[in-house]
Amino acid sequence: METTVEFTEHTRNKDDKVLERKEALRKLAMSKQLNFLIGSGASSPAIPLMSQVEGKDKNEKNQKLLNKIREVSKSIVSADEEAKENDEETKKNLSVLKSYENFILAVSDVLNNANSRQTPREATIFTTNYDLFIEKALDSVLENTSLVFNDGARGYFNRYLDGSNYNKAVSYRGLNNNYIDELPSLSLIKPHGSVNWKRVPNDKIIIKNEVVDDPVVVPPTGYEDEETFLNNHFHDMLRIFQLELDKPQSVLFVIGFSFQDKHIGKMISRALKNRELVIECFCYDNNAKEYISKNLGMKPGNLKLITPKELGEEKLTLDSLTKVLKGDN
Repeated sequence: METTVEFTEHTRNKDDKVLERKEALRKLAMSKQLNFLIGSGASSPAIPLMSQVEGKDKNEKNQKLLNKIREVSKSIVSADEEAKENDEETKKNLSVLKSYENFILAVSDVLNNANSRQTPREATIFTTNYDLFIEKALDSVLENTSLVFNDGARGYFNRYLDGSNYNKAVSYRGLNNNYIDELPSLSLIKPHGSVNWKRVPNDKIIIKNEVVDDPVVVPPTGYEDEETFLNNHFHDMLRIFQLELDKPQSVLFVIGFSFQDKHIGKMISRALKNRELVIECFCYDNNAKEYISKNLGMKPGNLKLITPKELGEEKLTLDSLTKVLKGDN
């Protein structure tokens, strides 16, 4: 009997720690300036990781990966609620899309319940992915929420990318001007480009509502830092991200990102000089934790690497982050 009691109490204490950790993470999301960094792992298994792509050299691998991203993006853009899961590829695509939809809904819920007098009702998603899962998920979510979405575009028929279009608050004014209510808003920043970005004359980029033939993207060549800083549009996106992290009382949740991009790792290191910034990085597994630690090459400090064990799960995915934001145990 004594052995049984000890096991029960040990289990309860373990569960309590998991619950406390989840509640602390949700409190951060509710009380601080909210930011997300989403990497390629969030779109898996619909889109393979670079390490899973076969090819004779880096250029061939990059092209194969881009072709796959374009193929999957075309599939989800044309999909609707009646789409049939008639093959494994479609099932994977729709499953990942559903995960993104649930995530966006959870973010919207957090913003709606946040105290706008303490923190703005706004969140920023920073993603190095060029797929259109977030955009397609938002298309569905915006039908039934008051969430305001900003992807940096300016214009009507021709939606030009313009970094100055960020950092705008939108409010609802009562019919009799007797109150003003700030609407929750979500900004999307894509510093490596997107498969729906098309370059036009005068070094401008148009954000289309479809996958384009020759999209503006930064391939994972190992020289992303040079390409992003040489291109004004990509540089603007990174600058905005840096400004978000420099704001007081900010939190950055990281998912599906291993920090192989050295220029982003440097930005994180620089941003951590802001002692009010908290970074919570969800590690897919223990191996991912070691890999991320090696890539960052820095002491944790106010950057926390969360393992599945801490949240009572086998692996940490976008769904794991969504459950934390929703307060699901």
